[in-house]
Amino acid sequence: MQRGFYFDQTRCTGCFTCGVACKDWHDIPAGPVKWRVITAIEKGTFPRPFVAYLAESCYHCGHPACAEACPVGAISKRGEDGIVVVDPQLCLGRSVCGGQCRDACPYGAPQFAAGEDDRMQKCDLCLERLGRGKQPICVESCPLRALDAGPMAQLREKYGHSQEACGFVFAEELQPSVVCKGKKESK
Repeated sequence: MQRGFYFDQTRCTGCFTCGVACKDWHDIPAGPVKWRVITAIEKGTFPRPFVAYLAESCYHCGHPACAEACPVGAISKRGEDGIVVVDPQLCLGRSVCGGQCRDACPYGAPQFAAGEDDRMQKCDLCLERLGRGKQPICVESCPLRALDAGPMAQLREKYGHSQEACGFVFAEELQPSVVCKGKKESK
């Protein structure tokens, strides 16, 4: 069973609640590390401006480039649920490795904090919450219900198979675990 995310771009207003809740829940200090990144996409001109938001985190890919790039196997994909996790005890850190996993990921999921000896970190789909039968904090905190998470088969059954959203590029070779409902630009 592969777990992943659903993102409804038509509902997302760019409020950043999911990102703030993630940082708060995981005690991520203020600074460059963001396990969930919200990007504004602006197109068009008056009288037809277009604005959409893209809320991204690790997509727990079917074939994670970050895991393949790690020279010591500090990033792995769990067999039971497909969640891609980082073992900070194995990670060589910024000063030794420099972030080969970060450079391999087209979605920018693996990240270092600002310190020279910091270890890699990224979204783990809130493993501790999943273990208690709860949704990831980003899903639970979204006031407009633009996010959902669960087994990919269930997400596809509920929301369809689309992987298209404005600003999102589906990397076929990596097979990101996400279903999207994209916002369409009016003509």
